Amino acid sequence: MSFQTGHIGLNVTDVEASTEFYRRVFGFTVARESEEDGRRYAFLAQDGTLTLTLWQQSEGRFATARPGLHHLSFQVADLEAVRRAEQVLRELGAVVHHGGVVPHGEGTASGGVFFEDPDGIRLEIFAPDGAGDRPAPTTGAPTCGFF
Repeated sequence: MSFQTGHIGLNVTDVEASTEFYRRVFGFTVARESEEDGRRYAFLAQDGTLTLTLWQQSEGRFATARPGLHHLSFQVADLEAVRRAEQVLRELGAVVHHGGVVPHGEGTASGGVFFEDPDGIRLEIFAPDGAGDRPAPTTGAPTCGFF
């Protein structure tokens, strides 16, 4: 038996703001949106495949000190795609960690940009190669392990 991640479902505080954020940063399209039983939701797709569902059913900010999700990571083809995403993040005023694109560790070629969505959910967009010419963050842990 083998497993592959299907779509990801996130609780958000404002489905419109989150939908716009994910559309702009990731290029997702809205496959479906509705309001049922007082809950608003949006299904976001990439190339016709459901990728992310946003459910407006929470308050406050993402709680990093509680058990649950650490971060979501999305791979792209190359570092240029990471840089394009970083530019959009900066245009949106998103929280970007480590000052921008960083390698996953000292001497590693893979790397990306670590950031937060409007609700503080931690995200990463990375490429498998091309980030090795930058210094790694100096907190003593690989970038996938901290924010």
